[in-house]
Amino acid sequence: MVDKLLKNGMIVTVNKERKIYYHGAMAVTGDRITEVGETKELEEKYKDAKEIIDLDGKIIFPGFINTHNHLFQTLLKGLGDDMVLSDWLATMTFPAAQYLEPEDCYYGAMLGCMEGIRSGMTTQVDYMYPHAREGLSDGVIKAYKELKIRGIFGRGCMDEGLNFGVCPAITQQPDQVEKDLVRIFDTYHNTENGRIKVWVAPAALWSNSEKMLKMLWDVTNSYKSGFTVHVSETPFDRMATKALHGCEGTDCLEKLGILGENVLMVHCVYLNDKDIRRAKYYDLKVSHNPVSNMYLSSGVAPIPKLLNAGVTCGLGVDGAASNNGQDMIELMKTASLLQKVDTLDPTVITAEKVLEMATIDGARAIGMEDEIGSLEPGKKADFVIFNPYLNPKAIPVHNPVSTLVYSSTMQNIESVAVDGEFILKDGVMTTVADEQKVLHEAQKTAESLCERGKITNRLDGHQWKSIAF
Repeated sequence: MVDKLLKNGMIVTVNKERKIYYHGAMAVTGDRITEVGETKELEEKYKDAKEIIDLDGKIIFPGFINTHNHLFQTLLKGLGDDMVLSDWLATMTFPAAQYLEPEDCYYGAMLGCMEGIRSGMTTQVDYMYPHAREGLSDGVIKAYKELKIRGIFGRGCMDEGLNFGVCPAITQQPDQVEKDLVRIFDTYHNTENGRIKVWVAPAALWSNSEKMLKMLWDVTNSYKSGFTVHVSETPFDRMATKALHGCEGTDCLEKLGILGENVLMVHCVYLNDKDIRRAKYYDLKVSHNPVSNMYLSSGVAPIPKLLNAGVTCGLGVDGAASNNGQDMIELMKTASLLQKVDTLDPTVITAEKVLEMATIDGARAIGMEDEIGSLEPGKKADFVIFNPYLNPKAIPVHNPVSTLVYSSTMQNIESVAVDGEFILKDGVMTTVADEQKVLHEAQKTAESLCERGKITNRLDGHQWKSIAF
C-alpha cells in the first residue's frame, strides 16, 4: 500500500529520458517515490492508496534546488539598491554582519526559506560567511528544522582581507573556526532524516589565509562533506586573490589542493578558458547567480562555455541583499533571458536547460543526484505542484516547461513536498503555526539589526535617486 497517489496531472520527471507524462500519476510511500507513470495504469495498481490526490490537470515538477544563498541578508532586503559593490559592502552588509545574533539569523532564515518554499524551493544551500560570534549557525539550522526544508548549512569564515575593507569584527582565527565547525558537524550533519547537512563555506579566497583554507579542506574531507566558495565573481575578486595567494581563480584552488567533485564554486563570472578546462578536469561544480550578478553589475557568467565543456552548473538566488527576493521562478527566467541577450542567440539556453539547472543539475552540484533532482522510483519525494489556473499569466499551457520558466509567478506554486510531506499545501505553510506572526517578527528583527548596525539607508534616511548624467 502506498501513502499517496497523485493522479490526472502532467508529471515532468527530468529523468534520464526527460520523460513527461501528460496524463500522469505518481505514487509515494514514506519519503520516497514508488512509481511514476500513466494515470490509467497507476490508478488501477494503487486503488488502496491511503491518500488519493486528483491533480485535475495541474503539473508536478521535481523540487527546485537553490545552490547558493546568504539567508541572514534577507533582513537587509532593499538596503543596497543601486550601489557599486564597495559601497554595498561598506554601508550595509559589513555593518550589519558584525551585530548579528542567533535570533537575527533565525528570522532571516525563516523569512528567506518561506519565500523560497513559495517559489517551489525544496533544497536550500545557505552560505553563512560572516561569524561575529558563535551560535549564528544554530539560528539558521533551527529554521531549517522547523520548516522541514532540505537544508545545507555552509559555515563560513574569514581571517584576511582587512586591507580590502573586511570588517575586523567579523574575522576569526583558524583554531576558533575549526572548534566551532567540528561542533556544528557533530551536532547537525546528516540529521533530520538526512535533510540537514553541514558544509564548509569560506567567504572568498582573497579573505582567507592558506592556513585557514587548508584546515577547512581537511575538515570537509574528514566528514565527507562539501566545500563552497566564491570564485572569480569580479575583476576585484581575481586581483585580491592574486595579491594574497600569488594566483587567481582555479589556479588558486589547484595550488591549495582544493579540488574534486565536492567543490562548488559560486558566481564564476570571470572564469577564463583555462579555468573552465580545469573545472571540467577536476569535476568542480558551479553555482550560477544571474539575478545578483545583474543587480551588482558584476557581469555575465560564461554559462554556455561551461555547459559546452561539460561542467555542472546549478542555480542560486544569492542573498536577498543582492537580489531583493528569493524567487526560483524569477531566477529561472532570468537565467535564460540573460544569456540570450548576451550572446544574441535565442537558442543558447532553453527553458528545458534552465529547469535542469534548477533540478537535476542542482542536485549534481551538491552531490545529491542519486537522491533528489528528478521524479524517479526510489528517489526522495521532493516535488512541486504547479497550478496554472492560479494566475492568468500561465494560461494557456502548451508546453509545461515553457509555462513554468517564461509564463508563471510564485502564485502558481500551489503545494510543495519534501520527503513526501507537504510543507506547503494548497497555498498554506503547514510547518508554520502563524505565518503572519513570523513575517511581523522578521520585520521587527530587521529594524533592530539596522539600528544596531547604524544603517540609515531606510525610510526617511533614504535619498531619492534619479538617473545621473
